Amino acid sequence: MPLHIHATPEEVAPIAILPGDPSRAERCASLLEDARCYNTNRGLLGFTGLYQGRRISVQTTGMGAPSAAIVAEELAMLGTRVLIRAGTAGGGRGTRTGDIVIATASVPLDGCTAAYVSGEPYAPAADFAVVSALVERCRALGVPHHIGLICTGDALYAEDRHHAERWLARGVLAFEMEASALFTVAALRGLRAGCIVLVTNAAGQHERLDGDAYAAGERALLTVALATAAEIATTLSRNAD
Repeated sequence: MPLHIHATPEEVAPIAILPGDPSRAERCASLLEDARCYNTNRGLLGFTGLYQGRRISVQTTGMGAPSAAIVAEELAMLGTRVLIRAGTAGGGRGTRTGDIVIATASVPLDGCTAAYVSGEPYAPAADFAVVSALVERCRALGVPHHIGLICTGDALYAEDRHHAERWLARGVLAFEMEASALFTVAALRGLRAGCIVLVTNAAGQHERLDGDAYAAGERALLTVALATAAEIATTLSRNAD
């Protein structure tokens, strides 16, 4: 059994949605049929159930790249093969609060990614098939979205407008705290990973989307993530046959 996720391989699905927030994980799990909780240890809530007839897990990562990397490593130990982060982010170039961003890659400004690659230059990228599936589900569901580069950092309250402007000028669409490490662990462990985020604030500012607007945005985020997971699970099952 892994150190932090107290589960067996039989309890965890081959594909997992990864919210950072345990409350969001609960709301995501509420959209599953027959969802069962397999982990509560350290607040890393984990659930497995059915969505569109396919078995999917929802696993909390907590905040930040180190926690997300631990969760990704332990899911790999438990047999999960596809990881889809479903979280929130500060908006960058051309985005507004309430928008959805699908990451193609993430600038690794976090220390965790650097530790995994011994400080050498590295470009953590999402799996192309996962990105494509997320884009297709957004289009099919009529969810407006952006596609492109995001940025992963460590220190939310250290970021300011000047920090954001430097990276906006380099084409960054959103700023968050987990994707770079997830993409890196996935590459090193032979997994596939993607990331879809809801823009809840302008980068470097802390006035956030809330109330009904937040609820609607999160619902769209989770619906796209789950529908994508179900589609990928169908492909995995077909290939296994």
